[in-house]
Amino acid sequence: MKYISQYFPELSEIQVKQLEKALELYPEWNEKINVISRKDIENLEVNHILHSLGLVKFVKFTPGTRVLDLGTGGGLPGIPLAIFYPEVQFHLVDRIGKKLKVAQDIADQLGLSNVTIQHGDVKEVKGKFDFVVSRAVMPLNDLVPLVKRLIAPEMKNAVPNGLICLKGGDLTGETQKYKSDVLIDDLSNYFKEEFFKTKKVVYLPL
Repeated sequence: MKYISQYFPELSEIQVKQLEKALELYPEWNEKINVISRKDIENLEVNHILHSLGLVKFVKFTPGTRVLDLGTGGGLPGIPLAIFYPEVQFHLVDRIGKKLKVAQDIADQLGLSNVTIQHGDVKEVKGKFDFVVSRAVMPLNDLVPLVKRLIAPEMKNAVPNGLICLKGGDLTGETQKYKSDVLIDDLSNYFKEEFFKTKKVVYLPL
């Protein structure tokens, strides 16, 4: 928790305990079901949990906001965000059932009543959400047509409803189609670790 506590000193005692527990549970589960690269599990706090919380630096969700985490895998970024925002509803979706088993167990053990989980394709998701979030799931050109119908029309937050992705590398080709609509925020503006030098938040109102 060295890094998370440094960047998020406002965390409550309950949130700190939940994050510490998550840092214990993911390596335990990863021995059984590979949700994080075995070479990278030792970097869990920075490369996965803190990375997921990078979205918090971009937008502050208001209570009652509904967020769909598409391609959540073992619950990233959804579970860290659900810890940070206990009054925000997170719906985690993935096509790989065994990874969702990890997400469900961790959410249960952490007592996250604001998390729901769905096994299946995004086309099977019903309802409306203020934001869809994803972490390196697919290019924007593929993602936007899949999620556009899921975005609620009414706005609750400081930024319009839409898609928020955690991505890395050169995004010029991927974002060119959306030109001035897309907003890219470098996570290196907030986190000084080497990992974040190429990491970005990509936001597209829908």
